[in-house]
Amino acid sequence: MMRIDELLEAIAELRRSDLEAWIEDELVVPQREAAALVFSERQCARIRLLCTLRYELEVDPDTLPLVVTLVDELYDTRRRLLTMTAAVTTQDEAVQAAILQAIERVSRPPSDAATPGDQAG
Repeated sequence: MMRIDELLEAIAELRRSDLEAWIEDELVVPQREAAALVFSERQCARIRLLCTLRYELEVDPDTLPLVVTLVDELYDTRRRLLTMTAAVTTQDEAVQAAILQAIERVSRPPSDAATPGDQAG
């Protein structure tokens, strides 16, 4: 857990005003410990991501919440996919093969479908 002053010292480019705005916008959610705000390792990593987006990639402050929401959705999708993959690997081989065939069927691009001109006649 890190306090604000420790965080500002650890992340040189971080501006206190930006951190306060990110807290207000709930882009980061510190915990209260006595009268101080403290940040978990996960929240510190999130602040580093926000710093990269804001200072290195120069994402506009008004756009930052949208970008972070999209990143959160991407991570959630990845987590769900890993969970589903783990569940599939626990199934017997016949079930796994059926799942792979179903995936191939639904992910086949429409252009793979036969057109009337493709038929011999």
